[in-house]
Amino acid sequence: MPPTQPFSWKAWLFLALLLGAMAVWQSMTQEQAYPSIDYSEFFRLVEQQKVESITWKGESVIGQLKQAEMRQNQSFQNFQTVLPESDSELLPALRKNGVNVKVRSQEAPLPLQIVGTLLPWVLIIGVWIWLSRRAQQMMVGGGPLAGVLKGRSRRFDKQASVSVSFKDVAGLRAAKQDLKEVVSFLKSPEKFRRLGSKVPRGVLLVGPPGTGKTLLARAVAGEAGVAFFSISASEFIELFVGVGASRVRELFAEAKKAAPAIVFIDEIDAVGRSRGAGLGGGNDEREQTLNQLLSEMDGFDRNDLTVVLAATNRPDVLDPALLRPGRFDRRVLVDRPELEARRAILDVHLRDKPLGPDVDLDQLARDTPGFSGADLANLVNEAALGATRSDAEFISQRDFDAAYEKIVLGDPREGKLQPTEKRRVAVHEGGHAVVAHYSAHAEPLRRVSILPRGMALGVTQQTPPDDRHIMTQPELESRLCVLLGGYAAERSVLGSISSGAEDDLKRATEIAFKMVAHYGMSEKVGPVFHEHKVEHPFLGQRLATEGGTSDVTVRQMEDEVRNLLVNAEREAERYLTEHRPALERLVEALLTKETLETEALRGLLGPSVQEAHDAPESGVLH
Repeated sequence: MPPTQPFSWKAWLFLALLLGAMAVWQSMTQEQAYPSIDYSEFFRLVEQQKVESITWKGESVIGQLKQAEMRQNQSFQNFQTVLPESDSELLPALRKNGVNVKVRSQEAPLPLQIVGTLLPWVLIIGVWIWLSRRAQQMMVGGGPLAGVLKGRSRRFDKQASVSVSFKDVAGLRAAKQDLKEVVSFLKSPEKFRRLGSKVPRGVLLVGPPGTGKTLLARAVAGEAGVAFFSISASEFIELFVGVGASRVRELFAEAKKAAPAIVFIDEIDAVGRSRGAGLGGGNDEREQTLNQLLSEMDGFDRNDLTVVLAATNRPDVLDPALLRPGRFDRRVLVDRPELEARRAILDVHLRDKPLGPDVDLDQLARDTPGFSGADLANLVNEAALGATRSDAEFISQRDFDAAYEKIVLGDPREGKLQPTEKRRVAVHEGGHAVVAHYSAHAEPLRRVSILPRGMALGVTQQTPPDDRHIMTQPELESRLCVLLGGYAAERSVLGSISSGAEDDLKRATEIAFKMVAHYGMSEKVGPVFHEHKVEHPFLGQRLATEGGTSDVTVRQMEDEVRNLLVNAEREAERYLTEHRPALERLVEALLTKETLETEALRGLLGPSVQEAHDAPESGVLH
């Protein structure tokens, strides 16, 4: 917060006038102080004819002694006393002894009454006007409230401040190609104007968190070598209505002055949500800020060399007026990197780090499908931290394996499993592994472990050799079978089931429901998409759709989901029965070694009958 501004000379003058008025008022209203005597002493002086005159004011009397008495009594010349409520002898005594009596009213004179009535109001109004002007100056120009209205955008000037280029952004070829046009426009605007083409004035970067949207925006500024203004949309919103709109005006005014320039608004959904959505109306401050943002973007002149970049992972909640052509003309998808891009991202983050000879970056890229750029950066950092803790001279494959398990599963648990629990976990994970190994459409096994980590007591990791974007019905059914393999193994080997299959059942139910309600993989339900907004489709909960779903259809879907899960369990039991010796070998090996990698699994289970079909992302089964 900025320091408080010192008072100006006007403030000091006003304060001096205020103190002077108070002093004048006190001097006009306060009686002069005289020595006070008792009433009996006063009456005695009257009877001795030593009193020249008195001034009678209500219950008090101010008296003056005669000249002769003043010369004899130097202690006091004038005095004051308080009269009793009633004394019938005082007035006759005053007349008898020749005392001059003056009587004054208790009320103040008319001018003083007028001043006393108006002065407080004048002071109150004056102070209010002064505070109002002072607050306005502080909010606009500085002072304690300056931080409320002052824009919080961070400006990075030219190439000296923004050193990021497209070379530092691995992958994202399509996104970079779209943004290169923006760079070309900022560098050579006449090239586009010559043929009458119009470069998008607004580009919306859409993608999951951590995929590099902010990095792309900085790369655009670094490549173009122009001023770069960066702000988060949540920084527009404040407690006071109108503050966000003021910040938007200030941001765009500064950008136009520094043109050519780039304005980057991160997480624009914080301020750009659809207006009027939800119960009870909208947020006045947010909607005013959005209206101002719409006005500023629509008010761009085509000659303005200012481009707005915005990032969000929730494009579905943005206001339609914000997405229309003329504001955000282009939408650039920044998705999670695929295999080749993950390999390139690892190269970027490992550029200055020593690696051991056993590190296989190609395998590491295959083991991390679904990881964003930020996830890969975190993986490399955790591996480097692990190597540092062990005082190693380089980062080994063991460090990457430990970092992967820490990110995906969590830290190892301090407590140990009881022997009976450990055997049950080994049977459960062995069931997953055996079904996955012998199923025709399941992804290959990577690792099986019964070491408790995070919320999981064990893990069966499967890794697809390539990235997949769609899954067929046989592949989904095989995935259901693998998920229920641990459940079926506990029942067939141990004769009872446990609570350890909760997560498997949940995930299998979600997949089966999508197969029935979303993918049209049920003959009874048919090729119909049913949108559901409840976590589980059972327990008597209706499906929430725009057109509504009948109770008959809901029950039909529940029956189909249940049939898929029951058939998957039966298929898993069949695999376990046919390969019971392999399952028992695997369980004993897990109880001894606790963690088995690909080669050890292949040696225990024999040749695989899997076909070359892979799931879209790595499966971690608990």
